[in-house]
Amino acid sequence: MNKHIEKIKLAAEPLREQIINHKVYSLIKDIEDLNIFMQYHVYAVWDFMSLLKTLQNNLTCTNVPWFPVGSADTRFLINEIVVGEESDVDMNGVRKSHFELYLDAMQQAGADSTEMHQFINALRNGHNLTAAFEVAQTPAAARSFVNFTFDIINSNKAYLQSAIFTFGREDLIPGMFISMVNDIYQRIPESIATFKYYLERHIEVDGDHHSHLALEMTANLCGDNETYWAEAEAATLLSLQNRIKLWDGIYEAITAKNKVQTAVTA
Repeated sequence: MNKHIEKIKLAAEPLREQIINHKVYSLIKDIEDLNIFMQYHVYAVWDFMSLLKTLQNNLTCTNVPWFPVGSADTRFLINEIVVGEESDVDMNGVRKSHFELYLDAMQQAGADSTEMHQFINALRNGHNLTAAFEVAQTPAAARSFVNFTFDIINSNKAYLQSAIFTFGREDLIPGMFISMVNDIYQRIPESIATFKYYLERHIEVDGDHHSHLALEMTANLCGDNETYWAEAEAATLLSLQNRIKLWDGIYEAITAKNKVQTAVTA
């Protein structure tokens, strides 16, 4: 294993542990709690796709006339990841991106996706992120998370984009969350079958094959440049800190919902 990759993994481990053991997971007890989680988390699914396509744009030629760009090895790595993320298959074998699959899961679970559709439509109509957030009334924690991702996207530094893609996104779903989803599935399979499938695909594709490809891509982009590796480590840590803040925001939203319900029934 590349010594720089090992160094980043070591530095990131305490934050990864905070994410994997976050108190939000134990708070999710039923479909209503899960819906709140999904309404926040869908922003992370969307900006993951934006980060992915930024990498493809930077590391391959997406313009006409075509010219070879960068390393063919790196082009192969990002293109293979894009195929899996942008055109995977749903439970019925229909081609869909992971974002579209997530929206399907929200619909099946009864989670309100109106906010996300308003956000996407605002962007399509030419609004910037800030204006789109206002149109959709996006929660502050989700805004902050997306803004950080787009700060890295707008840095135009492919090695930083690759670093947060590699270390800040993969392999962060803990076993306790999977167990919770499975428990709810046993009670109401008709409501979360698609979400359960999404998680299984995430673990199978993103957490295994794609994570290896992403590690190799980051190593290729940073090469022997010590400054690149140092910046990549700093960006990784910030990425994980922003994930914790997103999870904190979800925890607070579910807690607020529970307090309201308690007050109503009291």
